[in-house]
Amino acid sequence: MKLRVILTGATGMVGEGVLLECLNDPEVEQVLSISRRPSGRSHPKLREILHKDFQNLTPIAGQLAGYNTCFFCLGVSSVGMKEPEYRRFTHDLTLHFAQTLLPQNPDLTFCYVSGAGTDGTLKSGQMWARVKGETENELRQMGFQQAYMFRPGFLKATPGQQHVLSYYKYFGWLYPVVRGLSPKYASTLAELGQAMLHVAQRGYPKPVLEVPDIVAAAKG
Repeated sequence: MKLRVILTGATGMVGEGVLLECLNDPEVEQVLSISRRPSGRSHPKLREILHKDFQNLTPIAGQLAGYNTCFFCLGVSSVGMKEPEYRRFTHDLTLHFAQTLLPQNPDLTFCYVSGAGTDGTLKSGQMWARVKGETENELRQMGFQQAYMFRPGFLKATPGQQHVLSYYKYFGWLYPVVRGLSPKYASTLAELGQAMLHVAQRGYPKPVLEVPDIVAAAKG
């Protein structure tokens, strides 16, 4: 099955890494990137919609039909945020985006990037883990043909990425150490992107993919 992908977060480290894998995969027919700023990438497969307010998708909703996959890689850090604000930018924004896509794309596979430590039981003492867990749970119950939750940990950036988190230049060198000592917590962004593509095409036995699942799915 050729993939027609809607992708969010292309100007972030995770989204850009996933975008690069999409552009390199011959099974991907088209990528529609929706972001607030240009990705800085140009490719025959890539079309971009620049949209400032993800809480109101009405102005662009008519352009979101005809796709079979969504890679939702948009996210914010919870550092310095109170729960209502974090919930608005994580749970509410994500669910609004998903609810806009579903009626127009009933056969859509929705892949959501949350993070290692996300708590689907909603009992965690960490606010962000509960909010992301609630977001995952509601996405899985929305009625998509398939919905998969990806929980990456320590990620290694793909060579040539333009959008890399500022702290990465200080801590990126630790990746081989973490991968060697605690492989269940580390993967490359290339593996994450490949895993998402393979899962969208072939499915996966589990709806929630932790780091070992991501590495396994990346191998096809």
